[in-house]
Amino acid sequence: MEDDFDIPTAGKFNETDGEDAIGDDMDAPEGGAGGKVGEEKEIGKDGLNKKILNEGDGWDTPINGDEVEVHYVGSLLDGTRFDSSLDRELPFKFKLGLGKSNSEQFHTIILLSKSSNRIWNTTHESISAHFLIFVFAITGHVIQGWDDGIKTMKKGEKSLFTIPPALAYGESGSPPTIPPNATLQFEIELLSWTKVKDISKDGCILKTIVTEGQNWQTPKDPDEVLVKYEVRLEDGSLVSKSEEVEFTVKDGCFCPALSKAVKTMKKGEKALFTVKPQYGFGENGRDPSGGDECVVPPNTTIQITVELVSWKIVSEVTTDKKVLKKILKEGEGYDRPNDGAIVQVKLVGKLEDGTVFVNKGHNETPFEFKIDEEQVIDGIDRSVKTMKKGEVAVLTIHPEYGFGSIESHQESAIIPANSNVYYDIELISFEKEKDTWELSTQEKIETSGRKKEEGNTLFKRQKYERASKRYEKALSFVEYDSTFSDDEKQESKILKISCNLNNAACKLKLKDYKQTVKLCTKVLDADSKNVKALYRRAQAYIQLVDLDLAEMDIRKALEIDPKNRDVKLEYKLLKEKVKEHNKKDAQFYGNIFAKMNKLEHLQSSNGARKQETVPMTIDSKA
Repeated sequence: MEDDFDIPTAGKFNETDGEDAIGDDMDAPEGGAGGKVGEEKEIGKDGLNKKILNEGDGWDTPINGDEVEVHYVGSLLDGTRFDSSLDRELPFKFKLGLGKSNSEQFHTIILLSKSSNRIWNTTHESISAHFLIFVFAITGHVIQGWDDGIKTMKKGEKSLFTIPPALAYGESGSPPTIPPNATLQFEIELLSWTKVKDISKDGCILKTIVTEGQNWQTPKDPDEVLVKYEVRLEDGSLVSKSEEVEFTVKDGCFCPALSKAVKTMKKGEKALFTVKPQYGFGENGRDPSGGDECVVPPNTTIQITVELVSWKIVSEVTTDKKVLKKILKEGEGYDRPNDGAIVQVKLVGKLEDGTVFVNKGHNETPFEFKIDEEQVIDGIDRSVKTMKKGEVAVLTIHPEYGFGSIESHQESAIIPANSNVYYDIELISFEKEKDTWELSTQEKIETSGRKKEEGNTLFKRQKYERASKRYEKALSFVEYDSTFSDDEKQESKILKISCNLNNAACKLKLKDYKQTVKLCTKVLDADSKNVKALYRRAQAYIQLVDLDLAEMDIRKALEIDPKNRDVKLEYKLLKEKVKEHNKKDAQFYGNIFAKMNKLEHLQSSNGARKQETVPMTIDSKA
């Protein structure tokens, strides 16, 4: 009879990969989605053939786990039609990748037939329209040929699939309509599909996109998101609903699933999340105190519809997370200020209780300062370098990058020691300091010299870390001098030696002795008789307790400049260090030898004691 089957059921099991990938070769059978209209092509190696009747749109195809919507007509090879969704004027929906073996499918049908007399008692014509839809609702599976074929289709495509018995109903067939070992033909039109993704990677949070979002960015743990959500039980009972709620992603909201869910969403996106108890309310369930919300029983799956209205990006300006920037308004383009840039801003500084201690740039003239010149606190310097023109942000700055451990008097209030401070800041405009590639060779030398002098000034003020960075910056302008003239190369060499030597002095002050050695070695590679480089490298070697190398450098420095007072003093210090070191070594080894002697004495004493306590033996033959 023509309408004994509404849907093709059963097939081989395909494990859902859960990944929202495009053109995933793990999902698609060999043969792919290609082909011309009217051309028949084999898909895979099991005899499944496909002929495209109408080309689809785009290039994307569904993957395992996606919910697809199709129209189809099924018939035998002799043209006998046994089922059609078109006759019912109702598209058929199912999830890809849930195929089962033929024997499992028919075992399910038999069980259902025995336990569902109400269905079998309906009219013969209604068996197709009700019973097998019920079978699908319980099993959730289609034949393997459908799974394999539909994964090669584009949206709107119509194709004719010829499906061998092994990928359909096999040796058993489906009497009386489908005989044993029957090859089937299905004309299928892929109307649409909905992506379903396993975002928890364990099958416990499944995501279905309802409305696509904008752009490509998604929230991260530190970000603050604004969402609308609705939570229901699987039977549709309302659990909770919120028109708008704001929360930090890592802190979450309502239940653990919500934090994981928003991290997969784009701005404006709306999605349905099916959440197992592990990420919902677990073994305890949820019992709201009064109100219209319903109870969530223990171990219950819930469904959460979430719309990501917007979010504020919170970035960690410093690696120790002590300077945070929350973007309230995105800036323009991609360019950002660099060290030395002149910036114009509006800013308001506040204490934790909201007390305003500074307000600058909100009159006719923006507040202007130069980055990396200590005209503002370090936290602002570092943050502004991450901003775009027109960007508005809130900064959270810990004392280490703010006003430190000393009470500070500002224009409108006193900042207590060890206080976090907060700034509302808008970057109006900026003028970047020229990069190396923008300068002529002579400009590079001049800029390098100026940066070196800035480093010298910082060194004298005991700002060793900032001085070191300034020397490194100075070096960057002359480091690569292949285009310099001979005279410019000579100037460049002098600057390189000077910057590396001065930077080595900074590293000594900062107790970075290994870096001191590297910098001095660079100088000595260019000038093997540089006494300062030998002297500073020897100082670093002494601190690293590499006394032999320290002595070699000092002796060489004294050969070059026998009257150098600083080197002589360092040599004296070295001798004291060697004496102290030898004394420690003597004491160390002396202790070891003493312990060894004591151990030998104890062992020999124990041996003698054992000899004395040996019992006397009597010769029984005497």
